[in-house]
Amino acid sequence: MVAPVHPVLIQIGPITIRWYGVMYVIAFFVGGWLLGKEIRRKGLPLSDEQRWDFLAIVYLCGILGARIYYVAFNWPYYAGHPLEIPAIWHGGLAIHGGLIGGALSGWWYVVRHRVPFWKLADAGAPSIILGQAFGRWGNFMNGEIHGYPTAMPWGIVFPPGSPAGDQFGQVPVHPAMLYELGLNLLIFALLWSIRTRPFQDGFLFLSYLVLYSIDRSIVSSFRAEDLMIGPIRAPHAVSVVLVLLVGWYMIRKRLWGPPPRGLSRGRKSHVPTSRKPSPAP
Repeated sequence: MVAPVHPVLIQIGPITIRWYGVMYVIAFFVGGWLLGKEIRRKGLPLSDEQRWDFLAIVYLCGILGARIYYVAFNWPYYAGHPLEIPAIWHGGLAIHGGLIGGALSGWWYVVRHRVPFWKLADAGAPSIILGQAFGRWGNFMNGEIHGYPTAMPWGIVFPPGSPAGDQFGQVPVHPAMLYELGLNLLIFALLWSIRTRPFQDGFLFLSYLVLYSIDRSIVSSFRAEDLMIGPIRAPHAVSVVLVLLVGWYMIRKRLWGPPPRGLSRGRKSHVPTSRKPSPAP
C-alpha cells in the first residue's frame, strides 16, 4: 500500500499550512473544550479566561519541553545544524519531554491560582491523550515515526522525501504512528467513560500515565527510529520507571476507591455534650 501523504496541507503562494501544525491547533481547541466541560463538572475555581490561559501556558511549555528533550537526545546532529533546532514543523517532539514541561508549568499555575492540582490533572487527562492522537496523524502525513519493514498486508510505502521513504525506499513498513494513534484513542475512550466514577483525586491522570507508558512501549518495539539511552530505547526505560513508580503510588494510596470520608468532607472535632463544663474557680 502506497501512502498518499504529504506534510503540506495547503500552499498559497508563500503561505504554507502544514498538517503537523494543523493537528496541534485542533488538539489545542478540542482539548480546551473538553477541559472546560470537566472543569465545570468538577466545580473547579477557574473561569473560562483562566482555563484558556492555563491551557496556553501548559501547551507552549509542553511543546518547549518536548523539543528540548528531543534535541538533547539528538545533540550531535543539532550541534551541526543549529538552525534546525526551532524547526518543529519538521517533526521532532518527544512526548516524555512534553509531559515534563507541561506538568511543571501546570503545577506552577495551580499553585499560583490555588487550584487543586490532582483535580485539574484528572480533568485534563482525556484531553492530553486525545491531543496525542491528533499529533500522530500529523506524524503520518510527515511520513515519520515509522516502523520496520514488514510483509504484513497493512504495511505502507511512504513517498521519497519523507523520513520513512528516505530510509526504506519502496519497502513497506509498519505504520507505527497509526498503531499509536489507535491505542491513544482507546485510552481516551476508557478515561472518558470512567471519569465520573468516584475515584480518588489523581487516579485518572496517573492511570493515563500508566496506560500511555504501556502504549508507548508496545509501539516502540515496532519503530525503526527511536531515542536511545545507550543500547536501550529511551521510551522503554522511561515507561518502566513510570509504571513502577506511579503504580506503586496508586496501590499505596488505593486511588481506585472512593475518598476516605474524613478527607472528602473534613473531620469535625467532637466536644463532649453530656457533661456541663466545670465552673471556673
